[in-house]
Amino acid sequence: MSGPARAPAAPALRFGYLADAPAHAATLARWHFGAWGSLLPGWTLEAAQAELETHRAHCAIPTTILAFEDDELAGSASLLANDHERIRAWSPWLASVFVRPASRGRGIGRALVERIVADARSLAVRELYLYTTDAMAYYEAMGWKACGRMTLDGADITVMSISPGQSNAPLRNPPLHAQGREK
Repeated sequence: MSGPARAPAAPALRFGYLADAPAHAATLARWHFGAWGSLLPGWTLEAAQAELETHRAHCAIPTTILAFEDDELAGSASLLANDHERIRAWSPWLASVFVRPASRGRGIGRALVERIVADARSLAVRELYLYTTDAMAYYEAMGWKACGRMTLDGADITVMSISPGQSNAPLRNPPLHAQGREK
């Protein structure tokens, strides 16, 4: 007689830099354009991919960190100098936090945000910014504070910030470059 049925094992989660896996730029561009294309008039799928293809370094501005589940791309987050031409007074930016629908609810987005904040800390970034239309509570739970509200291309946004070097709680995820190269 067999024992009780066991739940399937959780997928193995690992992180890496887009610089080490540039073939994923096209997939990310499709995901990002699908999620935010309507917020950015004039932005094209081709422009999204071209921008991602400039993310060729680790722990740098710009860079993109990737999340993989069992070697399948699951999400990404970027560290950018500028995230929109109308809000250049703030810099640098956490941007393009995206987790594919099948992988949501497992903490991947939070882990990606923490890794970008850790990289910003390593780069001596004093203040890191993001903007969101609807995820203020999500980011507030990680220590981000609202620092501005505005209408951007017809969307009401909240600009939020965090001080990477003065975070009240230690990050659960160290920067990737501190762990050696992950692919």
